[in-house]
Amino acid sequence: MTTLQDSLNLAEEKLKIFSRYDDFNYNGLKESVEFSFRKILAAMFPSHVNPYGKSVAENLKAGAENLCAAIAKVFYLNQDKSRAEDLTAKLISKLPEIRETLLTDVTAAYQGDPAAKTSDEIILAYPAFTAISAYRVAHELYVMGVPLIPRIITEYAHRLTGIDIHPGATIGNYFFIDHGTGVVIGETSTIGDRVKIYQNVTIGAKSFAAAPDGSLVKGIKRHPDIGNNVIIYAGATILGGDTVIGDNCVIGGNVWLTHSVEAGRVVTNEG
Repeated sequence: MTTLQDSLNLAEEKLKIFSRYDDFNYNGLKESVEFSFRKILAAMFPSHVNPYGKSVAENLKAGAENLCAAIAKVFYLNQDKSRAEDLTAKLISKLPEIRETLLTDVTAAYQGDPAAKTSDEIILAYPAFTAISAYRVAHELYVMGVPLIPRIITEYAHRLTGIDIHPGATIGNYFFIDHGTGVVIGETSTIGDRVKIYQNVTIGAKSFAAAPDGSLVKGIKRHPDIGNNVIIYAGATILGGDTVIGDNCVIGGNVWLTHSVEAGRVVTNEG
């Protein structure tokens, strides 16, 4: 008869064997990156998302130190952190600019939502602010070529808000996601200025190119381009790397689009 201790010993032995094939020990990385983002956000908005009342300098220092260590880890640079320090410094230097861009997003939310009473309410309570903040920080790391960490940041926001924005997407100023739950924005999407999206909108891929061995081809354009001043209502699905939605379009609720739409059009299920 197998005892519990026998089972524990057998499982331990097998799991140790399996873990020998792991490429790297990532223990603590996810938690460290999430902590870094929270500290960076607190440094950018110390009067709103700073639960421990730390100074800007304290939050910046804690965020930068943890981020630098995380970058060194994913680049296997634990013994030589100079590259990680350079990348961290580059991101930190961009934070004032990121904050200015986020303030345009706050303005878009205030102007675009009659329920919003103040800008403070948007920063404190709107899930879109959290998701877009995470995206804008993660996107800078993504364009620097930092692996893994940008996805950890945006998936942290995804877990908190239900809004899934890939850090590789390119999104302009004055971006507003109203309500937000269920929004998906794919890696190769581009979104112009002053775009408003409602809940359950998908900006995604129509199909995936496959190599002869059946594996998916990486790094190709898969997601749509959305122009300036576009409104996309709840439940709309827009797919395809060759799909372009022109400036000033309105895409109605629950519309399914796999083709381009010229500027100024209103698209509904009724045609």
